[in-house]
Formats: sequence, C-alpha cells, structure tokens
Amino acid sequence: MFGMDIKTVYLLIPLAPLAGAILAGLFGKKIGRGGAHWATILGVGIACILSVGVFIDVNQYGNTFNGEVYKWAVSGGIPLSIGFLIDPLTSMMMVVVTFVSLMVHIYTIGYMHEDPGYQRFFSYIALFTFSMLMLVMSNNFLQLFFGWEAVGLVSYLLIGFWYTRDTAIYANLKAFLVNRVGDFGFLLGIAAVYMHFGTLDYSAVFAIAPSHAETQVQIIPGVDWSLMTVICILLFIGAMGKSAQVPLHVWLPDSMEGPTPISALIHAATMVTAGIFMVARMSPLYELSTTALSVVLVIGAITALFMGLVGIVQNDIKRVVAYSTLSQLGYMTVALGASAYAAGVFHLMTHAFFKALLFLGAGSVIIAMHHEQDMRKMGGLMKYMPITGVTAWIGTFALVGFPGFAGFFSKDAIIEAVHHSEIWGSGFAYFCVTAGVLVTSFYSFRLLYMTFHGKPRMDKHTEEHLKESPLVVTIPLILLAIPSVVIGAIYIEPMLFGNFFGDSIKVAAEHDVLGELKQGWHGIGPFVAHALQFSLPFVLMLLGWVGAWLLYSRFTHLPEKIAQRAGLIYRTLENKYWIDEIYFTVFAKGARALGRVLWKIGDVRFIDGLIVNGSAWVVGRVSAWIRTIQSGYVYHYAFAMIIGLFLLLTLFLKR
Repeated sequence: MFGMDIKTVYLLIPLAPLAGAILAGLFGKKIGRGGAHWATILGVGIACILSVGVFIDVNQYGNTFNGEVYKWAVSGGIPLSIGFLIDPLTSMMMVVVTFVSLMVHIYTIGYMHEDPGYQRFFSYIALFTFSMLMLVMSNNFLQLFFGWEAVGLVSYLLIGFWYTRDTAIYANLKAFLVNRVGDFGFLLGIAAVYMHFGTLDYSAVFAIAPSHAETQVQIIPGVDWSLMTVICILLFIGAMGKSAQVPLHVWLPDSMEGPTPISALIHAATMVTAGIFMVARMSPLYELSTTALSVVLVIGAITALFMGLVGIVQNDIKRVVAYSTLSQLGYMTVALGASAYAAGVFHLMTHAFFKALLFLGAGSVIIAMHHEQDMRKMGGLMKYMPITGVTAWIGTFALVGFPGFAGFFSKDAIIEAVHHSEIWGSGFAYFCVTAGVLVTSFYSFRLLYMTFHGKPRMDKHTEEHLKESPLVVTIPLILLAIPSVVIGAIYIEPMLFGNFFGDSIKVAAEHDVLGELKQGWHGIGPFVAHALQFSLPFVLMLLGWVGAWLLYSRFTHLPEKIAQRAGLIYRTLENKYWIDEIYFTVFAKGARALGRVLWKIGDVRFIDGLIVNGSAWVVGRVSAWIRTIQSGYVYHYAFAMIIGLFLLLTLFLKR
C-alpha cells in the first residue's frame, strides 16, 4: 500500500502526529506559529490519509494484521511488547480519530490565533492524536494502558491550558483525580487478566477466556465471585472514568474550561469514546458475564437520561453540548450492555462527526461574541453567521435523530436493540433511552433558538461587530456537516446487519439482538418510512422540538416562570443532583477530617507525645533518679558494691 511495507504504514500513522508534536513543542520558538501549525497539520494529515488507505485495505480486501512491532522489555519473564491489531474495528476508529483531529487542527488556526500559547497548543493536540492512535491500534493490554494513560495526561494539560485561570486548574485537577479512580479499577482488571491468563496479548486472552467462564474467585473470604464478572467490572470501572459514566462523570462538564477545540477533539469524538471502544474490543470477555453486561446496561441508562435532564437547565453554550455528550455516551454504553456492540460503535462513529461539529460551531459563536458563552446574552445570530447557523442545525438534526440524518440510524438502532434485549435491566434501559429522545430534542433545539433565533440580547457594541467566522473556522464545520448527514445511511447496513466487523466483535447467540433486528430489516427506505409514520422516538423528538420552539421562540417569558414554579426539581437539575457537593463533603472534607484526626491523635499525641516526648520524659525521670544515687560519698558506693556482690553470689549459688 502506497508503495511501502505494511508495517511501515502502520508505524507512520501514530508517529507522524508525534513528529509534529515534537517539532511544535520543542522547536516552536524557532519555527514560529506558521511552522507549528503546518508541522502538526501535516503530521495528522499524513496519518488521516494513511488511515483511510488502511480502512480500504482492511474492509475491501480483508487484509488484517495482528503482530508484534518490537519487544520493549522482558520483566520477570513477562514479555512487554509494542504491537498492532489492525482489523475493521481498529481501522474505523483510526479514520474517525485522524479525520476529526485534522478538522480540529485546521479550526485551531482561527480559534487560537491570538493566544500566546499557540505553538504549545498545537503540540498538545498532535500529541493527543498520537496517544489515541496508540490506544486503538494496540494488540495487548500493556500498550492499551499506555495509550489510556497518555490521553489522560494530555487531556490534563489541555483542560488546564489557560493555567492562569483558577477555574481551569481546578477543572484539570478534578479530571485527573476522577480518572485516577477509574484507572485504578482498570489497572486491577489488567492485573487480574495476567494473573489468571498468564498473558497480556488480546488474542491469547480471548482464546483462553471461555475455559474460565465458570471459574470462581474469593475477593472476600467465603464469598464466591465469577472471575469473568470481576475482570469485566474492573475494566468497566476504567471505562466509567474515561467515558464519563455516572458516578465518575463529574469531570467532563468542568473540562469545558479548556479551549473549545479540545472540547471537540477530546470530550466529544475521541478520548471519551476510548472506554466505549475498549468494552467493544473486550466483547469476548463481556459475553461470558451476564452480570457485567447488566451493570454496563444500567449505568449507561442512568447516564443517558439523567445527564440529559441536566442539559435542559444549562445556559453556558458549551456546557449544554457537554451534557449532551454525557447523555450520548450513555446511549453507547447501553448498546454495549445489551450486547449490541456494533450499534454502540456505530453511534460512536456518527456521534464523533456531529458532536465535533456542534462543539466547533459553539466555538465559532464564542469567537463572534468576543468569548461570551452565556446563551441568555445571544439570540438572532443566524443573520450574522449563516454558515455557523446552518451547520449547527445540521448537527442538531443528527443529534436528535431526525430521520435521514446520521444520528437517526445509530440512535434508533440502539433503542430497538435494547427493546429486544432480555438482559436484566433492559426494561429500565429502554425507558431511559426512549425518554432521552424527548430530553435530547428539547435541550438541542433550545440551544438553537436561544443562540441563532429570536431577538438579539447582546450589548450594542457586540452586535455591531458580529460577523461570520473566517474560512479556516467554517470549512471544518462544512466538512464535518457532510458525514453528519450521510454517514449513517451509508454504513447502517454493513455495520449492523452485515459482517463489517467480522471477528473484531463476538456476540453469544443468546444475546444477538442485532441478529433479531436483521430479520425485520428491509433497507434504508422502509427504515426511514417507519420512523416517519410517527414511531415513538420520532413523536418524542417532535414533541421536544415543539416544546423548545414554544418556550424559547414564541413565549419566551414562560421558562423563567416554569423554573420558579418547578422549585426543588429545577434546583436539583441546576445543582446537578448535588453530586459535586456530596463528593466534596464526603471525600474532600472527609479526607481533611481524617487528616486532622491522624495529625492530632497520630502525630501530636502518639508520635510527638508518646514516642518522642514520652521517651524523653522516661529518660529524664530515670536520669533524675540515677542522679540521686550519685552522692559522692565513698560509703554509699561501698554499700552499693556489697549489695551487688550479694545479688551476684545469690544468683550463682542458686545455679
């Protein structure tokens, strides 16, 4: 391919962005702003072109690869290798990661052009692309963990990019700590895999796993646990942190403190989908534990509905899109729990395009509004920013699942798959994802009407200077809008009902809900027509649209009155269920309280009081007593010697 050895091509894909990151990061001052963005864009562009070539090579010609690139080290008999697994699942992820990253790199030229950290920012986002590619291309748990931690590290740097802001530092610290909780579970899961399987290689683990389907372990003495359930839940805890599932979701909304391009790259299309990708990749393990699948299903359902509800009351344009991301990640997780892995990954792909579009569209609005993010101070932007406005409508139609748009095909497939599932918790999950359609529609169209329609609510100075963003910003919006419309229709049949993923995904016969859906599949036309005949999701989507239009376009005085009358419900959503406050009270204050106890009792009383001061007191008292013996009189010493001699004689005579 491309006249190069295939291994060379695979190596170039992650190394090209890494080279760009090094050039921009270490030599940014020498090559200047132009050199920094050209170096990183060229690197990511090469990776994108090669990824498309690999995608074609894998999916049209069936040329897959699974092998070691080089042996990094051997420790205690454990071979630690760098290797690639290139199959349909990997090739799809490579195209999504590199294409969205390329669009973000181009967009960043316009968004960050006045920022003093211009070169540093390009270095970070290129480094992130390298890390994400290493994660999705890995063929073993070691490399997976390297990529997993690397994207976490770069996200920490990017969220706190504007490090002079206290809120940004707080947000990146929060993201780092919450992800460490998830990563601790993830690391334990990998350790359990090696402990019981003796290897970190995917293919070897998947081959051995069925023989351990009935293996029991005792974490608590006397209580038996299924080994596969333990491993899968531990791995999923890692996914809960990285893919922001309840209760480890709290970092993602606060991460909006970072520049908008990273919101699109990291928190919409790539890093937060790493957990979804990982669970899909581990499908041979999850299919051996129905309990783990139920946990995944219920957690995803809670996230899909309850995080969407919070999005209804947000006024920061980026936070609305952030809570939308949380909700859509919940949909993907629900699909994984229902064993509809292909549907979850399909929604991952479609979501990457339209959510990156919405984030970048929000950034375009923020540029025009001189970095104002409050939608209550916007309105009427469509006439000033037609390209941004139209692409925002396209992204919204895809997000809410309007028939024919990309999100419609993937979201409806998930809802139908869950409806057919018999895994415990599927009834609750079906209610959540169905109700979530209404919620998603309402907050999405609310954003559009508050931002692009109605009367302008900004100050006169801002209104007079409103204009469409430059081409370097709008071209990525247009290029992302195209797949947001067509990608779902193109790939629904091969990905969900064909054999697109091949052996990349394993599904037990009793869990094959997509196989059941396939029996009723008669093509794209009938699928769209069925939705237009007032199917439940379509009706709920229309209700959400109409509700948003009435409240935020026609009767704009009502939302405030409803908020006042809603009382506790509104305050609960506004305070995000008080989860942050609970965490602060239990963990932050609790840790400080524990520290005070350890300080006052452990340090002051025990170490300083008993051990240090106590030993000094004992020495002082003993010394004081001994000093009374040292009188200086000879007859006192003679008496002591006689007594001592008497004691020695008594001791020896007894023997």
